[in-house]
Amino acid sequence: MFFHPMDFLILIAFGLSMWASFRVRGTFNRWSQVPVQSGMTGYEAARRMLDAEGLYDVPIEPVPGALTDHYDPISRTVRLSEPVYYESTISAVSVACHEVGHAIQHQVHYPMLVARHKMFPVVNFASGVAPLLLIAGLIFQQFDILLLLGIVFFSAAVLFQLVTLPVEFNASNRARELMIAGGFITNEEEQGVAKVLNAAALTYVAAALISLLELIKYVMIFNSRSDD
Repeated sequence: MFFHPMDFLILIAFGLSMWASFRVRGTFNRWSQVPVQSGMTGYEAARRMLDAEGLYDVPIEPVPGALTDHYDPISRTVRLSEPVYYESTISAVSVACHEVGHAIQHQVHYPMLVARHKMFPVVNFASGVAPLLLIAGLIFQQFDILLLLGIVFFSAAVLFQLVTLPVEFNASNRARELMIAGGFITNEEEQGVAKVLNAAALTYVAAALISLLELIKYVMIFNSRSDD
């Protein structure tokens, strides 16, 4: 009933997202088998990079799970999954230093990260309301205002994902440059680091693409109704 020509592209993007998820896990697992020549664990690499940037007050905490690594801007804490925290592999050091990249962005007030933080409260609300409005707008076609409101709220969520892309790529670029400059990795190991970080970045690209295509679909539906 609600099939739309854009659904085909969305399915392709969804397939890309699934592939990206499998790839990031596969790439992480592969390079988790390769020890880093410096012998540093993820924690040691993260701590050394933070200290080198003057971020002595930013703590590092281990968290359960796999690929649960993240930087908490509220408590200013780097949280690393246990495999990353304790192991001294290409994957562990890559992921740990990427999260430190976010902490450095926070310190220097990287514009896209600042924008992302300011957007979060609004997006947190919008992402919860948008699906309800979109569904109601599709079901009750006589109430176009519901669909329009859903599009507005969903647009905020899409914009948030688009802003996230440069934040993630910038954090990875910072990490790679500092890892080489600080002697955390050799030039030969940079290839493995790049593969780990690029695989992770692809998941954000796929998610943003799906959301953008969905937004275009809803806008097209709304415009077709307006033309009737």
